[in-house]
Amino acid sequence: MSVSVSAAADGKQLTIKVKGRFDFSTHQEFRAAYESAPAGVSDFVVDLREATYLDSSALGMLLLLRDHAGGDHSQVRIINCNPDVRKILTISNFEQLFFIQ
Repeated sequence: MSVSVSAAADGKQLTIKVKGRFDFSTHQEFRAAYESAPAGVSDFVVDLREATYLDSSALGMLLLLRDHAGGDHSQVRIINCNPDVRKILTISNFEQLFFIQ
C-alpha cells in the first residue's frame, strides 16, 4: 500500500503518509484516506517523507483534500518534502494554499 493513515489520540488530526510515486495510481487510496476521516478531524497532515515523485494529478488530489477540509478555512499541512517535491510545490504556488514544512 502506498498510502497509510493515522489519527491523533485526540481525534482532531489525521496524518496521510504517501510512499513511492504520488500520482494517479494513488488516487483512490488517497481519497479514501481523507473521506473516511472521523467527523471531528480539523487538521490534515500529508507526510511526503517517503514520496519519490509527484505529478499534476497529485497536485489535483491535494487541492481536493483542501476543498474537503474546508477550502480557505482548512488546516492542511504538507510535511517532509524532498527537494524535488518541494520544487514542484513551489513552482505550482502551493505555498499560498498550504502550510508546507
